[in-house]
Amino acid sequence: MRVVPAPSPSSPRAGRFRASSGLRDGSGGAGDHLKICAQGYTCCSQEMEERYSLQSKDDFISVVSEQCNNLQAIFASRYKKFDEFFKELLENAEKSLNDMFVKTYGRLYMQNSELFKDLFEELKRYYVVGNVNLEEMLNDFWARLLERMFRLVNSQYHFTDEYLECVSKYTEQLKPFGDVPRKLKLQVTRAFVAARTFAQGLAVARDVVSKVSVVNPTAQCTHALLKMIYCSHCQGLVTVKPCYNYCSNIMRGCLANQGDLDFEWNNFIDAMLMVAERLEGPFNIESVMDPIDVKISDAIMNMQENSVQVSQKVFQGCGPPKPLPAGRITRSLSESAFSARFRPYHPEERPTTAAGTSLDRLVTDVKEKLKQAKKFWSSLPSNVCNDERMAAGNGNEDDCWNGKGKSRYLFAVTGNGLANQGNNPEVQVDTSKPDIVILRQIMALRVMTSKMKNAYNGNDVDFFDISDENSGEGSGSGCEYQQCPSEFEYNATDHSGKNANDKANSASAHPGAQPYLLTIFCILFLVMQREWR
Repeated sequence: MRVVPAPSPSSPRAGRFRASSGLRDGSGGAGDHLKICAQGYTCCSQEMEERYSLQSKDDFISVVSEQCNNLQAIFASRYKKFDEFFKELLENAEKSLNDMFVKTYGRLYMQNSELFKDLFEELKRYYVVGNVNLEEMLNDFWARLLERMFRLVNSQYHFTDEYLECVSKYTEQLKPFGDVPRKLKLQVTRAFVAARTFAQGLAVARDVVSKVSVVNPTAQCTHALLKMIYCSHCQGLVTVKPCYNYCSNIMRGCLANQGDLDFEWNNFIDAMLMVAERLEGPFNIESVMDPIDVKISDAIMNMQENSVQVSQKVFQGCGPPKPLPAGRITRSLSESAFSARFRPYHPEERPTTAAGTSLDRLVTDVKEKLKQAKKFWSSLPSNVCNDERMAAGNGNEDDCWNGKGKSRYLFAVTGNGLANQGNNPEVQVDTSKPDIVILRQIMALRVMTSKMKNAYNGNDVDFFDISDENSGEGSGSGCEYQQCPSEFEYNATDHSGKNANDKANSASAHPGAQPYLLTIFCILFLVMQREWR
């Protein structure tokens, strides 16, 4: 028999394998010294088998990482682009309002500009950190604006803080700003909830893929990988690649836990696509923020035009105010002359895009990527085997390595997921011990899916800032929101470990794993319950 050396650095099947002086060519002989590869006539030494074992593990990790890194990079780049877009959109809207109001109202606006600055600071805080009740914040803005406006249009009177507090109580009843506050509150709340939830959904997808892509093969998986990728070399079949179905069984065994992600992952993708539709339509944050200066100015003009009626009703409800002394009345009237009329900007003066793009283009691009990412985890074993370094083509069924020789692989391919690996002919998998990292990511996806559905319906969403988490997995630094990236960690209390779309998987579910799964869920719930906010 011809002596076959280890694969050369240029061999496509060698991956990153590098022969060293310690890996000597084995001379043909009995293979009693081998632990995994066939112990018949062989050209591999025990040291070669050990090196091949390490290399097969590295090859597997490399190919899986490549598949996952591509997906992780897609979500990371889209999250970054969306985050930049939303933040710049807010900055543009604030600048546009400031420029317009300086030209329209001049010194009166500049004397009260902190009111509008606070409005945008709170909007930014909600997007970046959360923990802001948008409805209460907007109600407070209109109440404060009413107090300022009421003073301006009644500058001949002196108003105490108690009197102004009474004035603010009539905001809802008198509607001094017309219907603008109600409409704007609805539009801003829905748009910001949808925008923030969608951006954080991209961040969750990025983080889930990043954590799940770190694979650590079990001893049984490593043995199967060695047998599949390199044991053929010991029989002189260096150029013969593993059979596709043979590879599929091994990958489904080695990636059994990743397969359990698929059900919640697909639900998450569907929820993301639902929110994307909202962003393209009624919850479009760009169409809300771009004209916000016009809407607020319309509200101010409405208050100015109805100031007499509003003042009379307030005086009836809160009592007559005290007039200012004669000298102060003249000075006050001069300082608070409020005769400016709103002049809208021409279209070319208004910012039309942020971050060099538009929301429609961003959403269209992400929707395409989301659709491509569906069923990623159930397809991962097949995608790994499609790599020419790992297996022969699906049509080359007779001239391939089946684990024993160059011949057709006869076993059926098992289903995806942990519960289906009890009958895997190639990899021994403990179906009673699900991976804790995978369970946590299933929980993260389930919680984020729930948030997405709330955002789709226009309901506010509570997030957990990663800086508040104590699980040790986060990267929060407790920094102020202006310097912090929008990173969030999510937790849930239950998970679904089956793919409802795969009838074969459901039919062969392993019943012995259920008590253990229930115990895991209960323990995780008790540990994480204190982290909920």
